[in-house]
Amino acid sequence: MRWFRKIFNLLWHSVVGKLWVTIMVLVAVVLMILGVFLLQYIDVLFDENAHDIKVLFIIVAIIGFLLSTFFAFFLSAKLQQPLLQLKDAAVSISKGNYSTRVDISSSDEIGQLAATFNEMTEKLEKLIHDLNHESNHLSNVLRSIGDAVITFDANGEVILTNPQGHMLLQQWQSIEDEWELVEGLNYPKVPAPLRENYVKVLNHGKDCTDKIHVQSYVWSVVFTPLMSNGKMRGVVAVIRDVTEEHKVEKIRRDFVANISHEIRTPLQMLQGYSEALLDDIVASVEERQELVQVIHEESVRMGRLVNDFLDVARMEAGHINMQYRIVDVTQLLSRVSRKFSVYAKERGIELDYEPANEQLVLQHADEDRLEQVFTNLIDNALRHTDPGKHVYIQSSHVSLNHESFVQLKIKDEGQGIPAEDLPYIFERFYKADKARKRETSSGTGLGLAIVKNIIDQHQGNIAVDSLIGQGTTFTILLPVSIHEKIQ
Repeated sequence: MRWFRKIFNLLWHSVVGKLWVTIMVLVAVVLMILGVFLLQYIDVLFDENAHDIKVLFIIVAIIGFLLSTFFAFFLSAKLQQPLLQLKDAAVSISKGNYSTRVDISSSDEIGQLAATFNEMTEKLEKLIHDLNHESNHLSNVLRSIGDAVITFDANGEVILTNPQGHMLLQQWQSIEDEWELVEGLNYPKVPAPLRENYVKVLNHGKDCTDKIHVQSYVWSVVFTPLMSNGKMRGVVAVIRDVTEEHKVEKIRRDFVANISHEIRTPLQMLQGYSEALLDDIVASVEERQELVQVIHEESVRMGRLVNDFLDVARMEAGHINMQYRIVDVTQLLSRVSRKFSVYAKERGIELDYEPANEQLVLQHADEDRLEQVFTNLIDNALRHTDPGKHVYIQSSHVSLNHESFVQLKIKDEGQGIPAEDLPYIFERFYKADKARKRETSSGTGLGLAIVKNIIDQHQGNIAVDSLIGQGTTFTILLPVSIHEKIQ
């Protein structure tokens, strides 16, 4: 009984099964109706052979039932085959094979259904292809954007980002503890630097632009709401690194202030002392000579300022003329250190030069420009080191990435440079020691800018390491041979 119920359920839950069962029931009902109406007349009309006729009638009914069953099964199979093809094609399409087609060429309703199915599949395949094309196009556009693009949904989950945005998310997830948590901003997947502006855009549905400071970088962020049928779906954040622009703007402001200060002080002294001479305020020859000497020193200082500024301008414009030749760095450092030895003794500073164990030679270098670099760095070290302390000059040969370099270190035990000033010390007119008085310093603020440009012309690198109260170390790497000589 159980197996019969299973077969019946299997047949009844398919279109073909329902059709077959319906035909069988219809045939059975027709035969039963005929039997009920005809069997009662057999005894009257065929009294002698009634039994044989009844048996014959039953046999004919059984044969008719079997033939009807056969033809019903044949018809059901013919109907079932195209339906199964349509079913298999639908399953194939659901798995992503959009090129699937149904091969049914009949002109009946099933054939029309198959043609409509194929047309629908073709349009679906074209639509999916167009969507994939647009998706790839959008993905390529996002990858080519230099800015970081991050899309958040209304719950703060990241739903789309480009490689720059992905890297930024990884970096900012580790600085959560450095930001104060604002009450009510419960979106842990949104990086802490973006969270407050994200909530603002999410609540008000308006664009927002802001600049945020994260560690030592400055970022410009533009937030745009994602709306769908008047409902907030999320927020798009476009993030750009504007650290360089911020630094350039800061340098520009400092440049204007510093150049004004640098020129104003000697001009005031020149004007005041020259007026004193013109008005005959000075009584003695000695005082007159002293004023003339001050005027001369200030004019020399202004000339040095102008020359240094012109040097920097020429270097940055690429108009400097470099005289490349073979340079013995060991001999050059010995000459420069001897030049400063007397000055160091007068100030009570120990100048220690540690020559390398081997001869250091550069194949393509400008000796005069390198001497200008060493002179500037050693002079800075001596001027910022207190009496009784040391200034060290070290040189060595190093190999990096299978290339040979000459490494030079100039280390002092001075007051050091604040960490916030280190990124700017090679800029024009930038001075880390804001408290330095004019009478105690003859610097123009251009020396390190000139040093940086000269090192760049030699395809080298200069770095600075400093701690407050412990001193400063300048490290220079110069390639032994320049592969592409700068013209």
